[in-house]
Amino acid sequence: MKQLDYYVLDVFTDQPYKGNQLSVVCIDHELEIDQYHNISREFGYSETSFVYYSETEKVFKVRSFTPAKYEVAGAGHNLLGAVCLALIKQWNVFSHQGQSPRVKVKDIPVSLRIATRNELPYVGMKQKPAVMAGGVPEDIIAAAIGLQRDDLVLYDWPVQIVRTEVAHLMVPVRDTAVLENATVNKRLLKRISQQYGFEGFYLFTTNGVADGVTVESRFFNPGIGIDEDPATGTAAGPLAGYLEKLGYIEKYKDYIFLQGKFVAQPSTLAVVVEEDGIWVSGSSVIVMEGKIYL
Repeated sequence: MKQLDYYVLDVFTDQPYKGNQLSVVCIDHELEIDQYHNISREFGYSETSFVYYSETEKVFKVRSFTPAKYEVAGAGHNLLGAVCLALIKQWNVFSHQGQSPRVKVKDIPVSLRIATRNELPYVGMKQKPAVMAGGVPEDIIAAAIGLQRDDLVLYDWPVQIVRTEVAHLMVPVRDTAVLENATVNKRLLKRISQQYGFEGFYLFTTNGVADGVTVESRFFNPGIGIDEDPATGTAAGPLAGYLEKLGYIEKYKDYIFLQGKFVAQPSTLAVVVEEDGIWVSGSSVIVMEGKIYL
């Protein structure tokens, strides 16, 4: 039987057993699609990443899947954990790229910033500039997340679809008490996301948040098999762009988003909006490793 090394990391954190869990499987060539799906389902985390270094392309490649057989694109925790693993294990996959390290996710190039904080790798992933892509009626959203329409009031900010690599729905709510009380109807969320053409629902607030935190958030994406995600880089980037366009945050300044608190996996996502894109950054720690048998 063929053996593959695997690792489990907690992502967007510098503490074990916090952050968002990610399984990373090391491969030396592309697998059959059913093997990707079966391994991802076996782990059962929101995403599993498969990594290898392509000698022909001279680039570190990452493919990521949910247990529901959905391949994930974009620069989120699936990529951050994979890159942090390569740095922790000191794989020589970035040194030849000089000051412009990059990877490929689902064959899409992603630029990186690599540093060290608290003796751990600290990695930034660059997303495209945010694009506003339409709204969704508030009463429809309120019904799907178990809240009243008046709960979706925060500085008169709109419920808005925002895209960088991936389109998600930004849902402002009044305060952290409302955020905690949200109870999702998965069937309705799936129907709404399909009807309006986006993936996940990013509920957030700026009222009642912890010191040093700009936003607290929750993320739901049952359409691809994620009931609640403790950290979602592909949604944090769009939210940063949304807040910058509203004038709440400024370009070229660092901000911290907190996610996952209500599922006991607090995650810290750092964001910076720049003219030509949005950086989402964080750390990861290894908590498990072993072998997979094919």
